Amino acid sequence: QVQLVESGGGLVQPGGSLRLSCAASGRTVNTLAMAWFRQVPGKEREFVAGLKKGMGTTYATGTVRGRFTVSRDNGKNTVYLQMNSLKPEDTALYYCAATGGSPIVSSLSIASTYDYWGQGTQVTVSS
Repeated sequence: QVQLVESGGGLVQPGGSLRLSCAASGRTVNTLAMAWFRQVPGKEREFVAGLKKGMGTTYATGTVRGRFTVSRDNGKNTVYLQMNSLKPEDTALYYCAATGGSPIVSSLSIASTYDYWGQGTQVTVSS
């Protein structure tokens, strides 16, 4: 069983930065395909960024590409989401997700691909 614990959310001004962390237990992160999703009330969970297991090839949705970077630290068994140039529309509850499978690229952005989820961490971008 994999457990995921997110941290690092908070209140930040527009243009600021935050780094979210997702600490995994039960399996090493390089054996998992992992992703970050976000959700605002009344809307579906939205894919933000992810990385495949093994080599860790990364992917990001167009609205955050160039601003957000996903990475992992195998030694700390943690995945990160570095968020720069934050905008008010980035405000959401951010979730970490993982699967032990090997999803194809087109499935990485689909929430049902993932078997394990964290509890979420709130990010609020406001002046």
